Amino acid sequence: MNRQLQRLACAVAIGIGILSPAPALAASKEQLIGQAEYYLSEFEKEVARQRGGEKAVWRSKQDALSRVQALKEQYPDDAKVEEMFQRTKAVLMKSKGDFIEITPEMTAYLQAEDKLRQEIAALGKKTWDDKLAEYRDKLLEKPFPTPDYKQVGLEDLTDKYVVLDDIQYPQKQFYGITGEYVATGKPSTGYYFVNIDGRDWLGPYEAVKRFRRQVDTGLDEVKSWSVLARISNITSENPDPSEKKVGTFHFGWVVTPVALYVPGHVMAYATPDGDHTGAFVGEDEVARIKNSQYSVSSVPDNATPEQLMNIFVTAIKEKNYALYQACIYPERYKEDIGQDELRYHWDLHQGRFHGEYVHVTIEQPAKISVVKGFDDKNDAENFFLDDKQKAALNQVSGPKIEEAVVETRAWNQYGKSVGSPKQHRLRRENGGRWYIYDYAPRF
Repeated sequence: MNRQLQRLACAVAIGIGILSPAPALAASKEQLIGQAEYYLSEFEKEVARQRGGEKAVWRSKQDALSRVQALKEQYPDDAKVEEMFQRTKAVLMKSKGDFIEITPEMTAYLQAEDKLRQEIAALGKKTWDDKLAEYRDKLLEKPFPTPDYKQVGLEDLTDKYVVLDDIQYPQKQFYGITGEYVATGKPSTGYYFVNIDGRDWLGPYEAVKRFRRQVDTGLDEVKSWSVLARISNITSENPDPSEKKVGTFHFGWVVTPVALYVPGHVMAYATPDGDHTGAFVGEDEVARIKNSQYSVSSVPDNATPEQLMNIFVTAIKEKNYALYQACIYPERYKEDIGQDELRYHWDLHQGRFHGEYVHVTIEQPAKISVVKGFDDKNDAENFFLDDKQKAALNQVSGPKIEEAVVETRAWNQYGKSVGSPKQHRLRRENGGRWYIYDYAPRF
């Protein structure tokens, strides 16, 4: 029995030996070059597809770099290895994105904007100081702690005003039982509830929004404002701004805004009889100053797609909303919702030109095609058609609508490309003026 077990064990051992792979032979130089060539070529294809844009993850990058590096270290004098090394250097640089020189002319709009902002800010500060002087005798000396409602009645605060310096909207906006408010304060020092559901707030607030669109995109970064307001009521509310309110109710003095002030930026006030029921200080001056600084004021009827796209970019840079709208296909904004979308994407474009990129270039000539109607420039078809047939097709095909695709590239303040080129569609009807159809995409 023992002898049989020994024989079996020997057989198993021999079998395992037969099945075990032989030691792998070291790869030859040619094999290593072939493997590196594969990954390098894949990396080059990835970079080419990106067209100058940078990616967070390159699938073949690390394999290409590590294999070419190993070859270069092992065979430093090999001609093929040296050629791959140089290719790797080149594609690695391309993977970091394209670069250009950002000239002062490209960012002149930023300097012009800052200068205008400072002028309007100076006018706003003077008017704010004058307004505080006007109400000096009616102002509470210290807003906090608030008057104790157990000791002071509303009649004691008739025609009294307060300056509140930490109004955070919409962060501390809340919908209460008695109205819509912005809260400031805390339980230990008391609360003020700024009434924001009337024109006293909405008029000046819309004026501040116009200021942001027309003058100062950086206003978005300001977290708190100052408000001059009249004490008008007292109420009990839960000022928690969340949908699922927690905490308890607190008494607070209701105040009605008289003026809004964003230090270093703008002051706005109510204009009950005005078209907008609110204005910012220097609003009339803004229009005059900007009109004198615009480098482009209108769209020529014969503007090419590339020229129109450059005008569109300039309109955004120089905060020329009228020109921005004139560039866009009219059907896109003929309804009220279209106008709202126009303003929404204007704000997005403004933010991008101040936070993501500073300049835009046209990448290549526009590609033009006929998307509707008879194409009288289609040589492949027109070769087979006589004049009578062409005239008949032109008559029955309806209006001719052409589409142009323009590619743009965005550059940041350091001259580095931001992403890959972006496509924008333009349209014209019956050989008329070109308009931008896709106005929303980033550059």
